[in-house]
Amino acid sequence: MKPKAEIEKLRAELERHNRLYYEGNPEISDYEFDQRLRRLQELEAAHPEFSDPNSPTQRVGGAPIESFPTVIHDPPMLSIENAYSLDELREWDERVRRGLGRGETDPIEYEAELKIDGVSISLLYENGALARGATRGDGARGDDVTPNVRTVRALPLKLDPTVKRLEVRGEIYIAKRDFARHNESLEEAGQEPLANPRNAAAGALRQKDPKLVAQRRLSAFLYHVVSVTGATGSRPVEARRSSSPIDSQWAAYELMERLKLPANPERRLCTTLDEVIAFIEEMRERRHDLDFEIDGIVVKINRREEQLELGATSKAPRWVVAFKYPPEAAETIVRRINVYVGRTGVVTPVAEFDPVHIGGTKVVNASLHNFEELERKDARIGDTILVEKGGDIIPKVVRVLLERRPADAVAFEVPTSCPVCGEPLHKFEDEVAIRCINQGCPAIVLQSITHFASRKAMDIEGLGWQTVTALLDAKLITDTASIYELTEEQVAALERKGEKSAKKLIENIQGSKKNELSRLIFGLGIPMIGERAAKILAEHFGSIEALMDARTEELVGIHEIGPKVAESITSYFAVPANRERIEKMKRLGVAPTHVARATGDRLAGKTVVVTGTLTKFSRDEIHKIIEREGGKASGSVSSKTSYVLAGEAAGSKLDKAKSLGVTVLSEDEFLALVGA
Repeated sequence: MKPKAEIEKLRAELERHNRLYYEGNPEISDYEFDQRLRRLQELEAAHPEFSDPNSPTQRVGGAPIESFPTVIHDPPMLSIENAYSLDELREWDERVRRGLGRGETDPIEYEAELKIDGVSISLLYENGALARGATRGDGARGDDVTPNVRTVRALPLKLDPTVKRLEVRGEIYIAKRDFARHNESLEEAGQEPLANPRNAAAGALRQKDPKLVAQRRLSAFLYHVVSVTGATGSRPVEARRSSSPIDSQWAAYELMERLKLPANPERRLCTTLDEVIAFIEEMRERRHDLDFEIDGIVVKINRREEQLELGATSKAPRWVVAFKYPPEAAETIVRRINVYVGRTGVVTPVAEFDPVHIGGTKVVNASLHNFEELERKDARIGDTILVEKGGDIIPKVVRVLLERRPADAVAFEVPTSCPVCGEPLHKFEDEVAIRCINQGCPAIVLQSITHFASRKAMDIEGLGWQTVTALLDAKLITDTASIYELTEEQVAALERKGEKSAKKLIENIQGSKKNELSRLIFGLGIPMIGERAAKILAEHFGSIEALMDARTEELVGIHEIGPKVAESITSYFAVPANRERIEKMKRLGVAPTHVARATGDRLAGKTVVVTGTLTKFSRDEIHKIIEREGGKASGSVSSKTSYVLAGEAAGSKLDKAKSLGVTVLSEDEFLALVGA
């Protein structure tokens, strides 16, 4: 095949597979996708005459941006009026009815949708290709951030070419799991974590290097069609300058879905305000189950002609309102400020307070992140504080109620020595964090071994925090490698350990020797290396020896491995003690396996949700089988779910599967399907 033809073929295939992955129906494994992407990169490098700014290779980051050109928004990107209570929502509805000349009982169609807590974006497609992505800015003018927008995998780079011009608007966001992963890498690198996912997304779009943007794993939902010219399938659409050709907000969503654009996922067409309120209350309960942040529900008048009749003020349209959920927060009193030493040596102050219930869970601690943050908030023992759940997950101290500070409140002194080992603490240049650099510090050793044995790492059942502590106190282990020198007799001699539990633990330790390579890599605790990075490294190198000898240049060339991560890897293996631990493990029989994913195809392109308690496999084991057979394991049921594997005590996911007509399999039926 000639280079140009192969390039065009690969681009079309990769865009198709990227869309299928986003929709939850992948047909190929991540490894196969990466191999095709690598081939396309090689071809484009060899034939620059066929370059295309909308090539799938641009999703991993193009050339650095020297400056952000200004974009004029026409029409302007106006703000939305907020309603902070149901009474305020009803007042908005009354204004709408007066504006339309409608009575209290006259019918009006409303469209209600999630208010994504992200960053507003305007996208322009010309001749079926992404031509521009711009931030909201001040509403009239924004920044052209097209190279950064191209890294957002949820957004198609090309549409049906018969669409001559399309302008749509929406939100760029970062998923909760990706936000947590990013903050974890920041903390391990000694940097201050970001306050919330919205800040993470906004900061990413302002990056000058698209490669760094790609590492944030941004996503997007679109909610408004500004204008469109062209055809979608067999349905022609003519644009009018004065208004959109779409006759309703609901029709706008239908158009976006036909064009395979990522539409706002939860929405409701309502005929009464009571139906809108019911949707608001439904999503209030479900918001914690979403993998992205929302801060309310946007309510729109559905019919476009009625929107035009209502018009807008200089600041906001009259036909739309945002109902904002109140922040989930509680007041409590700080009783102690504790200091914790993590496995990378970072010392973190944590406020301990009277128990409070937020978002359905009891909260007794909240991280203060670092000592600069502690000083800025001026939190003291005895203070009354306001605690919220950042990202609906992580408790955070929002502010100290200084007006209620008691006279005997005690300020916390920043430690100069490690609270565990007593060695001096260090603050390195360009780092906010204070660290204990004594690798023999009991806290670091304890955290490192516990992490190594954790479920997502080497998965050594029975080697939890209490057992590791007992083994360290008895001087039976000193590091991760020494785990493999333990004997049944040594473990059985520990308090509360009998022969049976000792035998089981040693069996689990011995069984971990043949674990997957990615588990070992993750278990080593290399700073900035999470589960996904460990899998990427395992796929690329295939052995721990090859990874240990990798050079920075080779690491940077791997998709999703940036310069800082590459430097962290090479720095880790440059330490003789780290290499010796791995060599010792090998001498003791640790021989990690690596099998490329998707060795089978029985679940190729299928999405499987596992719910309930399984009797023959752990959740991780069943997920491996799904991946091995080319499928995707998902945590939520939708109309796109292929199968639901239901174990004992399956709950709401099983009910939803039945209501959607999704095929439900028992454990035995699933195993028969995959031939296990």
